[in-house]
Amino acid sequence: MRLRGFLLSGRMAPTLTAGLAPVPLFGMMINSALGIIGYPIGHSVSPRFQQAGLDHITVDHRYLPYEVHPDRVGDFVASLRSDAVRGINVTVPHKEAVMPFLDEIDEWAAEAGAVNTIVNRGGRLIGYNTDGYGFLRALRESGGLEPAGKRALILGAGGSARGVVQALLRAGVAELVIANRTLERAEALADLAARRDVPARAIELNSIPPDGVPDQTDLIVNCTSLGMHHGPDETASPLPASQIPPSALVYDLVYNPMLTPLLREARTVGASTLGGISMLVYQGAASFELWLERPAPVSVMMDAAMSAMREREAEA
Repeated sequence: MRLRGFLLSGRMAPTLTAGLAPVPLFGMMINSALGIIGYPIGHSVSPRFQQAGLDHITVDHRYLPYEVHPDRVGDFVASLRSDAVRGINVTVPHKEAVMPFLDEIDEWAAEAGAVNTIVNRGGRLIGYNTDGYGFLRALRESGGLEPAGKRALILGAGGSARGVVQALLRAGVAELVIANRTLERAEALADLAARRDVPARAIELNSIPPDGVPDQTDLIVNCTSLGMHHGPDETASPLPASQIPPSALVYDLVYNPMLTPLLREARTVGASTLGGISMLVYQGAASFELWLERPAPVSVMMDAAMSAMREREAEA
């Protein structure tokens, strides 16, 4: 699948750049051509791999992290209209908050109810959501799975899960099961699938049978924060090894750590695994192409992201 405005990505040799601290803001204005906003933002790997891509193609732009308090999001977004600004990425908790301040919202972003990329086109701000594109590209290119006609189990029912369900529906998935701690939220996503004439059912996360997920399941996607480094349950896996079919691809959107508790459990039964770093880089590469209207050096960006994660894990 191809999002409007996205270019095909090239493959080039690696280069690395140093990590960057969040920029202190005076007057809540951006002071670089590109960047990312969040609150907090110090954890983000995006500045590392985006700057590596810019340096590789010798574009004289800086990509900086900006820690923006939720009360000042509107002021910051207004500063993006400057001729010197190409755009920004947006991460939690601002993906919904930026939307009222934009002039136009892409179809994917409107359907997801969230924006992760803002592009400045001559003072006009356009919001996109490249998460679904990044998810599917990682699934196909890094995971080796074409989702059309497949059966998938989605763990979680928050914003990330909605984006994954949206992407899988567009890609022609055959059947969905949504498992969540709160059944009502899972039912809302199942209803979304049903409106697209895709069979879907909602279950509670703890109601997955002890003998495991059905063998017919082709794909398991973790959209929860379970297993995330510094998260509330960083040692927890949403599924034990006994519930994972060896024939499934287990895809964890969590990228820190690179080998999450879920992926470790999956590997013990011989299941194929895919971590979240590929999705992170592919969605970032799609943003890069929207800003610059030229192919992103994806292999360079992937190497930089992997290097940053290895450094973090060595320091932990």
